[in-house]
Amino acid sequence: MAHIRFDGIVFNPIPARPADVVEAAPRSAGNRTRESLAPRETVPVGAMAPLAAVRDSVVRAHQATIAAASAVARATLRDGLNPAPRQLGEKTWPETVDTFSTTRAAELAAVRCFRPLARSARRELSSEDIDVLTRGGIEQVFGPTHRQTATDHATGRTIAANSMLTVASHGQVESIEGLESSPRGADFGGLTVRYNGDPVAAARSAAEVFGVFVGLHLCMSDCVAESQAHGTAPNPPSSQRLSLRVVEIDLVPIPHLRARVSIDGLEPSRDNGFDVTVDFIPRNGVPLGPGTNGHLQDWTGRVATTGRQALLSEFHMAHLARGDQGIAFGPEFSRYTGNRATRLPTGGLLLVDRVTEFSGTRGNWDAGADYRTEYDVPADAWYLEDTANGSVPHFVYMETSLQAALLMGYYLGPTLGSTETLRLRNLGGTATVSRRLDLRGKTVDQSSTLVSTTLMPGSSLQSFDYSLRVDGDEFYSGTTMFGYFSDSALDNQTGLDAGRHRPNWLETLESAPQIRTIDVAARRDRREPLCSTGALALVDHVDVVDGGGQYGKGYLHMTRDIEADEWFFDCHFYLDPVIPGSLGVESVIQCIQEWMVDAGMHRQWRDPQFHIPENVPFNWKYRGQFVPDDGHCELEVHVKNIRPQFNSVVVVADASLWKPGLRIYELIDISVELREGI
Repeated sequence: MAHIRFDGIVFNPIPARPADVVEAAPRSAGNRTRESLAPRETVPVGAMAPLAAVRDSVVRAHQATIAAASAVARATLRDGLNPAPRQLGEKTWPETVDTFSTTRAAELAAVRCFRPLARSARRELSSEDIDVLTRGGIEQVFGPTHRQTATDHATGRTIAANSMLTVASHGQVESIEGLESSPRGADFGGLTVRYNGDPVAAARSAAEVFGVFVGLHLCMSDCVAESQAHGTAPNPPSSQRLSLRVVEIDLVPIPHLRARVSIDGLEPSRDNGFDVTVDFIPRNGVPLGPGTNGHLQDWTGRVATTGRQALLSEFHMAHLARGDQGIAFGPEFSRYTGNRATRLPTGGLLLVDRVTEFSGTRGNWDAGADYRTEYDVPADAWYLEDTANGSVPHFVYMETSLQAALLMGYYLGPTLGSTETLRLRNLGGTATVSRRLDLRGKTVDQSSTLVSTTLMPGSSLQSFDYSLRVDGDEFYSGTTMFGYFSDSALDNQTGLDAGRHRPNWLETLESAPQIRTIDVAARRDRREPLCSTGALALVDHVDVVDGGGQYGKGYLHMTRDIEADEWFFDCHFYLDPVIPGSLGVESVIQCIQEWMVDAGMHRQWRDPQFHIPENVPFNWKYRGQFVPDDGHCELEVHVKNIRPQFNSVVVVADASLWKPGLRIYELIDISVELREGI
């Protein structure tokens, strides 16, 4: 079958422009619109001209729709969060902070997770610091993580973004204390303010300070902070002190936050206190993302850890996950907004932050396109709190590498030629941990290379090589394949066994073996370091046949109910809820971990820790999906090898997972290491 190809313009790392030492990012440009982001290069002709003409006719036919959608998007960005100016005194108090009413409290942090785009050690600000912020000195106050000067890809010169952004100029703030962001709990952090004069003006200034403290401005090249107060402010007390707690913070549709304000230490209520909102709005004419064919005419303002311009930022990742895909990847992708299309995960399962390099061309699916992305591992990440591992859990290795691969494979446009909306699923791969590193607080540098693309009616396949590095040291690498499938293809799963039921090992036995059960739920406690908790409490019990299984070294079996309100359905994916395959793998790992603890393998060490062992290649194959109405899932584990070593023991196993009536996951050489703490 011939592959359909479209001519395309390379993901341009920004055209050269003259500069001396430092130049400001582009600001207001009058009537500049998104059409100005179109590529300047001449579209190639020749052998590809007929297909190019077909595509161009389609583009022209939809030009009005795209332009209208762009205008609506910009109007939403400017006015959507605050459709009309509201006077202080108009009551807008929401019923509850928690917008995920069906999510269990212990799992909330994994769903409504917001990771600051920058972190600062500052917890207190003086009046002098506030004065510096009113004059645009954000980096001067909060440090180099808030820097928006970068090396231009094309010229090698230094350029600057947000050179005119100022905050905290509304009221006389004397000092700020207790400045902190929080990934867990009932809110996202806050601060305490001492002020003179109007408490509303002081609260607006303080909310703007919090916004730049967590880096909401960093994903735009030129923006303004617009704050408003909502509700009724009580008469200011003599102490002139207020506290502010952030109850909503997000990057979609634009970076914004909402905070609740209480004065003189009084808790906010319907009769006392008010809300403040801050929107970071791009100045007129500032590009939000790629234009047609993915061409990026101007820098979007984000800086990579290398000090060079990032091509796409956390803002674009958030829009690709659950916002306007036209903002994320260019106007061709606008038709997927609001549909069950290919998306990144969201919330605490979004594990890729920035695109830093890209060598491919949209519409060209030849092997060899490569790219690099970054992911900042928070030292206080929810999964570090919930895992039984001594460092990050296994699913993070899988998700951050696979998300990086699919991200730019999708950007190349393999779905754009289809009249159907195609959804993405991982089909399998192999991966190896080559070095054991503590990733907490580190930036993971992800490198991916497109190996092949195969287009078929109703679906397409892409395969990738990938590797992960920290501080230049490679620690994880592998290969993987993704498929883009139509609704009909996903609705007609045949699993791993051509639609036939494959019994589990227990069902093949002529007589029932002796089975014992490990009660995981009974020992689950956050004070127990070798047990997963919270959102990662995926296993409640494990049935064990000692000496059983395919290899005669032990057999583990588990069934688990699937509830439609489970936290991961909120994150994976927006409008297309399925259980992440990596959490299926994590469930198998937890069964093995519980079996090892039950066998007492941890007792020989003072500080036993679980880790992913080095240099044990792991293979997985997915041929189906778990959806909210499946009711239950089942897994079995065949212990394959138990390898005692000088200061550790490694268990290697094979496993399968079933949805009702169908085996859909197969794992080969999944391994767990238990060792003395390192």
